[in-house]
Amino acid sequence: MGIAARDIQQVLVERGDPDYEKARASMAANECAPSRRPDVIVQAACAEEVREAVALARAHRMKVTVRAGEHAWGGAPLRDGGMLIDLSRLRGCGVENGTATVQPGVSCQDLTRALADRDHAFPVAHRGSVALSGFVLAGGIGWNSRAWGPACASVEAIEAVTATGEIVHCDDHENSGLLWAARGGGPGFFAAVTSFRLRLRHLPPAIMTTRYVFPLADVEDVAYWADEITGAIPANVELSVALTTADGGSPLKVVVVTATAFSCAWNDAIRCLEPLRECPFAGRALIRQVDQPTPFAVLFTGSAALWPGGRRTAADSLWLNGGFSGLLPGLAPYVENAPSPESIVVAEPAPGGPAVPEMAFAPLGRIRLGCYAMWTDRSADGANLAWLRELTAAAEPQAAGRCIAETDLAAEPQRARRSFTAAAWERFQDLRARYDPDGVFETYPQP
Repeated sequence: MGIAARDIQQVLVERGDPDYEKARASMAANECAPSRRPDVIVQAACAEEVREAVALARAHRMKVTVRAGEHAWGGAPLRDGGMLIDLSRLRGCGVENGTATVQPGVSCQDLTRALADRDHAFPVAHRGSVALSGFVLAGGIGWNSRAWGPACASVEAIEAVTATGEIVHCDDHENSGLLWAARGGGPGFFAAVTSFRLRLRHLPPAIMTTRYVFPLADVEDVAYWADEITGAIPANVELSVALTTADGGSPLKVVVVTATAFSCAWNDAIRCLEPLRECPFAGRALIRQVDQPTPFAVLFTGSAALWPGGRRTAADSLWLNGGFSGLLPGLAPYVENAPSPESIVVAEPAPGGPAVPEMAFAPLGRIRLGCYAMWTDRSADGANLAWLRELTAAAEPQAAGRCIAETDLAAEPQRARRSFTAAAWERFQDLRARYDPDGVFETYPQP
């Protein structure tokens, strides 16, 4: 095509170049990512190269998508034609006065390590390998989100490259509309964020976990109990209920209740987890682990075991207004008959936190349901994708909306709209028309 501008020629790969397929493959966070092929991939290393890439795309009337690293199971940044700007090489991170200025390619695990040296923390993603940018832009339901809130609520400012190729600062006073949309707008955001200024939390000195594993046959009792303890535990206890396969290669299907306290002291963590010690059927548990110290490094290890790399993965996510008891027993038969033993269903209370700023993101229900089909055999694609569709269809009657971070946006036209409140959706479209009237940046994936 020969469109490379001199200043970014070294970081631009065009379709047909010898390195194109390798570059395209590296853009996917999933072994079964879509085969869509952009015309141009720009692997930028600084904000100025991002600016030049956007200007180049605009001059050639090319649509732009942006990615920074592992995040979207569905491969939303991969589109046919146009330009994909890869921000994974932007990995700067500085900490000062309770805030961090972080570039988009920094992984959540690396950010956590950097902050720990300063006794700070941030509600990072549960999978440490996830890049900060896509996680935060999609809302960011991370660790301790019931107390700290979604990650996007702690974004104080951003630097972004607009559709006109201008590098702008955005905070609550300057370009506030762009900041509002970046707080949860997801893959339809209409600019390229080149840095985030994050408000940090104090690193909890005592992080402790209690975990029960029951046979899947006990799911109804476990779900009712989960409803009870949800109302009894404080906000600094993260609770999840997972339907999956037992550890260690066993074919047994199980229901796992995990509660992690993020506390100021060990005795306080024990107190916060007290409601879980009163399980009326604890004797039926296959595994019972009580009050186990679990620093962030251990938390990331546990999540990596649930979502291992090198898998073909499809995901979907919904918001629901009912409780665990009205949801999980009906989904248990699907998990029991899943074509892959690695597939998992996770339900967790919606994020809370202190007073939140103006932002596009909002929990649309009391519980977030995450459904993940994971397998390795390419020939099993059809069976696993059909399983995921059937599973989410079973939960759909209770759905209050979709979760923009992990829903399969390309499955049906209304999924993006159903990921926001009506008022937020209308404002997002108005802001898109204002900041990107020519449609330089791609909007949400469509079927």
